[in-house]
Formats: sequence, C-alpha cells, structure tokens
Amino acid sequence: MTEKKKKNIFDVIWDIFASVKTAVVIFALISLTSIVGTIIEQQADPEKNIKVLSKMFGLDHDAGHSVLSVLDALGFTDMYHSWWFLAFLLLFSVNLIICSLDRLPRVWKLVQEKIRPVPVDYIEKMSVKSSVTLKGKPAGIKEKIVSEMSSLGFKPAESAEGETVQFYAEHGNYTRLGVYIVHLSILIILAGAILGIFFGYNAFLNLPEGETSSVAYRDRGVAVPLGFDLRCDNFEVEYYPNSEMPKSYKSWLSVMKNGQEVMKKAIVVNDPLKFDGVTFYQSSFGMHPDGFGRGILVLKASSKDGKSEQVNLKVGGTFTIPGTTIEGHVRDFSPALSFDESGKAFTFAEQMVNPAIYVDFFDKGVQKYSGWLLKRLPKTWDLPDGNRVEFLDLWGVQYTGMQVRKDPGVGIVYLGCIIMAIGLYMTFFMSHRRVWVCLTEEKNSMRVIIGASANRNRTTLERKVEKLVTMLQSEHKGGK
Repeated sequence: MTEKKKKNIFDVIWDIFASVKTAVVIFALISLTSIVGTIIEQQADPEKNIKVLSKMFGLDHDAGHSVLSVLDALGFTDMYHSWWFLAFLLLFSVNLIICSLDRLPRVWKLVQEKIRPVPVDYIEKMSVKSSVTLKGKPAGIKEKIVSEMSSLGFKPAESAEGETVQFYAEHGNYTRLGVYIVHLSILIILAGAILGIFFGYNAFLNLPEGETSSVAYRDRGVAVPLGFDLRCDNFEVEYYPNSEMPKSYKSWLSVMKNGQEVMKKAIVVNDPLKFDGVTFYQSSFGMHPDGFGRGILVLKASSKDGKSEQVNLKVGGTFTIPGTTIEGHVRDFSPALSFDESGKAFTFAEQMVNPAIYVDFFDKGVQKYSGWLLKRLPKTWDLPDGNRVEFLDLWGVQYTGMQVRKDPGVGIVYLGCIIMAIGLYMTFFMSHRRVWVCLTEEKNSMRVIIGASANRNRTTLERKVEKLVTMLQSEHKGGK
C-alpha cells in the first residue's frame, strides 16, 4: 500500500480552481448578480430605478427608495465597476486558466500521438467497424482502398505483416484543442471588458443648438473630458402627419480639435458619430432651459412676382417681403398651437410639436391682414395678396440628447468573439477521426476489415465507413 502524498497549500488551491464545480459556482454568481444589474439601470437617475422597483415588486415610493438604498450600498447601481464584480471576473479567469493548464497536457499528448497499426482483433472490437470480402488481385484492391480513403479525406499509411496488409490514417488531431480555444476566447473577451470598465465610460450630453461642449456627463453630473470640442449646428424633429408622434430626429454635429473643425456629420438613431474612440448616439431631445427667448426665427419671404429672401429674426422682429412695401411683424409664437371649438388659439404643449408664429402685415403703415403661420402646415404660408412667407425653423431653442460611449476594449471583445466562433465550430462540428483498414488474403479473395474511432460525432464517422464499404463493393461485384 503506497503512502498518499501530502498536499501543500499550493496543491489545495490548485485543486480548488481546477474543479469544474468551482467554475459552476463562480459562473452562477456572475449570472445571478448580472440579472440584478440588468433590472437596475446602471448609473441612472435614482427615481428611474425607484419606479422600476415599485412597478416590479408593488412597492410604494418610500419602500422602493429604501430597497434602492440597500442595493446602492451593495454596489448594484454601478455593479460593473464594483470591486466584488471585478473579483468574480478575476476568479473566473483564474479558474479557467488553471482548468485549462490542468487538462491540456493530456490532450496535447493525444494531439501529438501519431496513429499506428493495431492488431486485427483490436479492430474487430472497435465500436465502429465493418467488413467485406472482395474478389480480385491484391494489388488492385490495395490501390482502390488508398484511392477511396483519400476521397474521404484521409491520407493512409501502409504496413504489412505476413499475409496481412493494413492501411491507417487519422484526421482532425488539432480539433481536440477546440475547447481550449473557447477558453482562450473567453479570457480575451474578459480582458476587453475589463479594459472598457477601467478606461472607458458611458455618459450623456444634452447639447443645445449652436452650443459647444468639451465634456460629457456621467452619473450624478460628473464631467468627463472628451479630448475635443463638439458643436451642435442644428437639430430637427420630423413628426408623423396629423400626429404629435416623432417620426425621426436628426442632429447636425461638428467636431473641433485644437481650434480646427475636423469632422462634420448628421446623426440619427442607429447612425452615430464616432471620433477618437468616442461614439455619440442620438437618443433624445428637449427644449433649452432658457426658453424660447434665445431662439432665432428662420423665414423665407417671397413676393408674388418671384423675388425671395431668407430672413433671420427674433420674435417681435420685423421683415419686408422683397420687391414690395409690405412689412411683417412677428407678434407671437407658440411651440404647439391648436384651436378650441370657438376658434380661439391656445398652446397645448411645451415641446415644438406644432410651432407657429403670429404675424401682422402692414403696407406703408396700414395693417392689411394678420394670422398664424404654422411650420408643419405649408398652406398657411400663402398670404391673401399672393405673397408667401415660409416658416422654416426656430433655431436655438432645442437641445439634442446623446448617449456618449468610449470603450477601448470593444475591438478586443470582437476579436474574442471571432476566436470563440472558431473554437465552438471545432468543438461541436469537427472531431479527431482514426481509421484502420486491414486487408487479409484468403482463397481466391481478399477479406477487408475496417475499424474506426472518433472523440465525437460518431454518427458521421459511421456514415463514412459505410460509404467506404459501398465504394469498395461497387468496384468488385461479387463481394459481400
């Protein structure tokens, strides 16, 4: 009886991390905490999460606030930056590395081990086997066996012993490493994720038309330098006809670096601006907190004989229709104009849902007519005397809301995903296959015994062996 070797502390730790049970436990912890992190919006306004908790668990506001306070103290409101989540990722990485190092030498030995001839009785005991008797000369049968094995993707070697000739070949040795390629890809993806956590950020930026910012803002208003300046040149919302439902919204942006304009792009949802590793996604919009006083009306005044001119002015300003003595005085503005049953105008929203201006028109100081010009209703632009005033925009009163993201690890994550796809394909759709074909001369015939083995996908190998037998029989009618 041999004395069991006493393990030191290193051996104990190694055994713990080499255990699949440890991997299952760590992976379960990561999964369960990630579920909480998915429910709780990360780095979000607390009120958003209180509403989520209240709706999900039927809590009132105070109870939801208390629950959120506990989750916040535990780090669940920013869990992907918490020490314990990073510790889980580190433990999972260590577990994956040690599991691989613990098993890889045995697998590598199988990969390196070359196929050799085996005894006939060993072939007959294989789980995948077949046999056939062929009539013909040995030289012709050998040539046919080599040809058919090659057509199935094997390059057979030949060995002879007495009256027996054996052909043997293998295919896909390195597919045994597929699972370790998957392990490597997971480590690469984790490295990319950790790089993004430490050196990237998720932020937001509400940028009014005409303004420039050199920072975005993280949770709770923490400013994050962009490394360049971003300016919103214009912002526009398109609505569905006869509806207050936005159809699309678009921002015209300019990037300035070292005082020079280096890039211009119009962004919409799913078509962001990317510069210097920072991506700006169109996400929302709203009104400037300073109100409509800062806005500039953009009108196009046209006379009935075809003369036109674009004019920029503020509410209260005056313009002249070109080629005429008619002046327009913008007396009022509504961001969302509507009329009640008596025809009285009123504003039903603070957003620019249905912007309109009220204009008084004078000819040599005498008021001729007045009325509302609606931006979304061009027929209101035609004046009674044949002239026309187009309401093109009220610029400078809206802001574009953007999600700002920088993730230097995203390229590494993509690389890991490609490697994982390769590893998974090797693991599930390829296998290490070995085939032996033993040829024994009998009276006026040759007996062919075929044996094969595979570390997975045995059914596919069985079909190949059946196909090999069929091809040999087809060339030697009379065999069985």
